[in-house]
Parts: sequence; structure tokens; C-alpha cells
Amino acid sequence: MDRSDVEIIEKTTPFQGYFRVDRYRLRHRLFAGGWSGEMTREIFERGHAVGLLPYDPVRDELVLIEQFRPGAYAAPGFRPWLVEIVAGIIEPDEAPDEVAQRETREEAGCELRALRPIFDYIASPGGTTHSVKLYLGWVDSSKAQGIHGLTDEHEDIRVLVVPFADWPALQQDGRIADACSLLALQWLALNRAAVRDAWTS
Repeated sequence: MDRSDVEIIEKTTPFQGYFRVDRYRLRHRLFAGGWSGEMTREIFERGHAVGLLPYDPVRDELVLIEQFRPGAYAAPGFRPWLVEIVAGIIEPDEAPDEVAQRETREEAGCELRALRPIFDYIASPGGTTHSVKLYLGWVDSSKAQGIHGLTDEHEDIRVLVVPFADWPALQQDGRIADACSLLALQWLALNRAAVRDAWTS
């Protein structure tokens, strides 16, 4: 089935702030034939994003960032400050690779030497349209340091240079807990030898 198998009865926007919530009244075709009953669903609209894992294939080091996350603060059992990969929202006039370059500069203070797409995914399809385009980026980790971010966006981002072998410990102690970072790191774990061959040969 595809989008033509969904009937939108009504769409409204009950909330518009820093993010937006849309309310849909809809029904959809059923696998067994016919149509579902009418249902109402709220969908969280927060934009679409790029996630980039900065990696130095020569030194076999990751450049990760640490920052305060209000969602993690509000969620029971998570640390308010998380270690993550670089990420940012795609603005209407931007290409995803431009976002990757911009955010790597703004959040990690690094320049990309090469960029490799990983894959696209939808974060939580039961309640949001938010999708992420994941990339791997070649950076020089020897130049990565300091505190970065845009002050007018209240960003206070600390750069961490981490040997590749050490990232699982950050996940195990809860410092890396978001899906975007974990997906990118797991992908690199599976493809690291091929990436190093391609980028350093």
C-alpha cells in the first residue's frame, strides 16, 4: 500500500511554538480489505535533520560532542548532558551536505575532508515525521578541541576526541544514549576497515 491508501478527513495545527504539533483525522485501507475506522492522531513536527559522525581514519579517532539536552533531562533515567555526533536541522534553502559541513564547523570546530552518506531513517514513525540523513565525515581529530556552538541558540557544546575502541564504554555508562549517534557508530563498527582502506589508501 502507499499514500493513496490513506484518506485525510481533516488536518489542523493545535500548537505552533519552537516546534509544531499537527492533528490528523484519517482512515486507511486494511490488509484484509475495506477501511479502518476514523482515528485522530497528533504528529510532532520538528523538521528534518542531518547527523554526521566525525571520524579521523588515520588516527582511528572519533570527534564527539557533549551538550545539555532538555528531552533527556525530562526523561526518567537519562543523563541531561549527552555525548553525541554532530547534527542539525535542514533549513528550506539548504542541501543536506551543506548542513553537514555547517554543523561540523559550528558544533565541533572541524572542517570536513570527505563526506560519505550512510543511510536515511525516520526517528519515531508512530508520532513524528522527523527523519535523519546520516553521514560519516573525515576530519583531522588532532585539531579538534574546545567549546563551540551558537550563543544566540544557547548552545554550549564541548568537543571530545575519543579513540574508536573506547566508544562502547560511553554507551554502556549512559553517556551515549540517542539513536542517531548509536546508529552511526554501529554502522562505522561494521564498515570501519573498508572506510579506512578507501580514505587512507
